Amino acid sequence: MAKAASQIEMPVGVIVRKTPGVTRWARWSWRAVAAVPGAGPADWQVLRREDDAVEYHAATLPLTLWADETEAYMVNLSDGQPSLYLVLRDELQGDVPLNAVLVTASPFEGQDYADTGEEIVEKIPMTEGLIAWVRDFTLKHHEHEVFIKRRRDKKRTDLVEDGKGDARIRQDSDVYRAPRKVLQ
Repeated sequence: MAKAASQIEMPVGVIVRKTPGVTRWARWSWRAVAAVPGAGPADWQVLRREDDAVEYHAATLPLTLWADETEAYMVNLSDGQPSLYLVLRDELQGDVPLNAVLVTASPFEGQDYADTGEEIVEKIPMTEGLIAWVRDFTLKHHEHEVFIKRRRDKKRTDLVEDGKGDARIRQDSDVYRAPRKVLQ
């Protein structure tokens, strides 16, 4: 019997909306608003303009699911709104406003990127088709780990005499004594 693939991949287009910032320190506000499964290549292609707001097909990135991360996918699927996490970097390269680095279904990986503070991590609601695709992969590969609580050894620890050193070595006094000066 052939072993199932430990990973699968699907191209996902990400739609990012740019709106005017609400403070003087942030000129623009960027928000990921949608994911398009199976989208073709794109590089900040304008989809729609509405006054000062602009929606872009920012990029098409591979969404990779890994068999050893199924616990993270289970957490995501059990959330009220399962989501993808888009990682953006502000690297100012030419006309590209932000660099779309990664799209993932793992909330743990999304949190890791958010913790650095160097990237913008946006949560995008999954479509019904993506939810089914992630759920099918997760159910196929998930192996429940049984929690085993560690217990103390049954050995009695109150019988140890601290300060006596190794019981096999004969000593006249405490091992913490000051060393004697050897006279020659």
